[in-house]
Amino acid sequence: MNDETIEKLSFVRSSKHRENILRFIGDEIKIPTENRPKYKHKFQTYKQILGELKDKNIVVCLNENDKRGRLYKLTPIGKDILKYL
Repeated sequence: MNDETIEKLSFVRSSKHRENILRFIGDEIKIPTENRPKYKHKFQTYKQILGELKDKNIVVCLNENDKRGRLYKLTPIGKDILKYL
């Protein structure tokens, strides 16, 4: 594991919410609202966490220009981090 992955793993593990979102996405392509019943916080918080993960290149949005139904998947670094959760 390289230094970049270690830094990002630490970032994810510092928040149970980030860990839960990574586990939810897993190896699939997901729409955030699919996790809404399981996610106990406000959807705005969920979107904020997705934005943080995107900024760190842990997840990627496949259809950034769409207002609804945005699709997210893990980047290769995100998949590597997921192995350690």
